Amino acid sequence: MMKNEDTIRFVREHASDDVRALALMGDRLGTVDMPWALNQIRGRQTAMKKLPTLAMTEGIVYPPHLSMEQCSSEQTAAWKAAVCATGAHESMADLTGGFGIDFMAISKGYTHATYVEANSELCDTVRHNLGVLHRSANVVCADATNYLHTMGHVSLIYIDPARRSQSGARTYAIADCSPDVTALCDELLAKADRVLVKLSPMLDWHEAVRQLRGVREVHIVSVDNECKELLLLLSGQSSAEAEAQPMPPGQAAPLVRCVDFTTRSAEPLVETFSAAEATESPAILTGAVAPGAYLYEPSASVMKGGCFGPLCRRYGLRMVAPNSHLFVGDAPGDFRSGRCFRVVAVSTLNRKQQRRALGGIERANVSVRNFPLSADQLRRRLGLRDGGPVYIFGTTLSDGGHVVLICEKIR
Repeated sequence: MMKNEDTIRFVREHASDDVRALALMGDRLGTVDMPWALNQIRGRQTAMKKLPTLAMTEGIVYPPHLSMEQCSSEQTAAWKAAVCATGAHESMADLTGGFGIDFMAISKGYTHATYVEANSELCDTVRHNLGVLHRSANVVCADATNYLHTMGHVSLIYIDPARRSQSGARTYAIADCSPDVTALCDELLAKADRVLVKLSPMLDWHEAVRQLRGVREVHIVSVDNECKELLLLLSGQSSAEAEAQPMPPGQAAPLVRCVDFTTRSAEPLVETFSAAEATESPAILTGAVAPGAYLYEPSASVMKGGCFGPLCRRYGLRMVAPNSHLFVGDAPGDFRSGRCFRVVAVSTLNRKQQRRALGGIERANVSVRNFPLSADQLRRRLGLRDGGPVYIFGTTLSDGGHVVLICEKIR
């Protein structure tokens, strides 16, 4: 895996340089393997943001750009390891190893670990990196489905189906990914006590639960308010809690965990709901939003989870309108999975009212929820520049009236 000393020295000396500028050097440095060197420099620069601990380790080799783009972040890999921390820890197998970030995080808790990957170059890369990290594992170069057919029973299987078609186009539906977990579900559950499946964050988790048997937990994971992963933890073993919450035949009611990694907190912010709660209707605001009220904008994970009924009950909130997805409360409560604002002024779309409500404000951060104008259109209508400490929301009330909420951010 490693190259000659000139190539390694070039990578070390230009670690922070612009890769595009370095590429213009061409073949002028005959002893330097430039394609490999540029890939390592680009890979480490990506890892500094996405995988900071790994990036600080000398001797790590990085894969091609697509594998770096597709691999999990250090934060989301650590969450998967936490999800897999319960139950037996004798053996695990990652059937779609890739760059091995999830494998290296999850396998720390297991006595025996097997990494499976069809791409031989990625296998060589991971084998090398495991050596650098002084980790032992069984690295197998094989197709995931073929290996599943022949493997023995393990405590855990992890699988992250490829979400690209043969032409390179992105795919989201479970059956369109490779391998198709819906077709393999019974065999996966027969070969492991638990199965952790990573799916596209674009999927509706309700539909994913309907398609896969034995889903016990749903994890919706966001980083910096961008939904990154949908994780389903499956088990063929029933539990007293699962049996007490009936769902369709053969299906136990899962827990839904909305997980948010933010710069505000060292630990992820987690909201947990039962699947039964997911059907609970939210409390709806019947009147107007008054100045002095507190406005809550849920995080990407909570929005994706859609468990708005229990959210309202848990924190004493009311939904502004059934389709507006903004919430109001009388106090700055404990709900931290999102942003909280205090409403300073309220206006309709009447221009005179808007001018009075703005009171000379020249800049604001403008967004809309269930509103007839886009954020840019509303900003132009209000004559504002972007930015500053003021936050403005255009939304629709339950009576169909359109309002502009001028707010200050609490957290």
